[in-house]
Amino acid sequence: MNRHARLITLLELITSQGHADVDDTAKRLGVSSVTIRRDLNRLHERGLVWRTHGGAVDRSGALQAAGSGQSSSKQRIAQAAADMVAAGATVGLNGGTTTLEVARAIASRASRMPEDRRRVTIVTNAIAVAGDPTVCGGVKLVVTGGMALPDSMELTGSVTGDTLRHVDLDLAILGVDAFGVDIGARTRCAAESSIGRLMTTRARRVVIVADSPKLVAEAEALICPASAVHDLITDRGAPANLLRRFVDIGVAVCVV
Repeated sequence: MNRHARLITLLELITSQGHADVDDTAKRLGVSSVTIRRDLNRLHERGLVWRTHGGAVDRSGALQAAGSGQSSSKQRIAQAAADMVAAGATVGLNGGTTTLEVARAIASRASRMPEDRRRVTIVTNAIAVAGDPTVCGGVKLVVTGGMALPDSMELTGSVTGDTLRHVDLDLAILGVDAFGVDIGARTRCAAESSIGRLMTTRARRVVIVADSPKLVAEAEALICPASAVHDLITDRGAPANLLRRFVDIGVAVCVV
């Protein structure tokens, strides 16, 4: 069974029974647990399932165009993040669908600033951000060098790190795969997490942009502990009890 067929089978399985366990599904499809984890991660990245510890669960409405409401929530999150960016600021952005929306919103905001104060600088390791024409036309853009990861198309490695060590960021606005009080800000890829972690050390203020499913997800690679984050911007689907825990440790929470 090729990957495309396997992903379809996984979606059908999760839809029919509401969830999938990594080990059980691997045996059922005759592949390794590592392969199933990788497939579930891809489905999660596309907004089709929610990744959980040991498997994934059905995401209501996801199989109908991956949820237009999610897209609008990302745009609201992005606009709230862009509103934090002052004229002349230097902003670090990592990769992801939410941070791409943030970059577009920052460029739009910058275009409305007074001409003599307009220049906002975005520093990014995300090829999607660097290649977006609306972003390139609206801000000063600094793209790190590095090796492109095949799945996320984020630049990583020593060249990326060398670039970031020579910049000072007013804000690091970071997308994540998971964020929690106990687990911190995390991604599924260690190479990506190391670049995000470096951005946090170069920034005066760290902002996590994460839609509500990310607050109940899990991921392996740590970017930074929750205590290192100044702001969380999320959507109205976030559980109130989780948001209170963030506030209790000093994270400013913005719900849009």
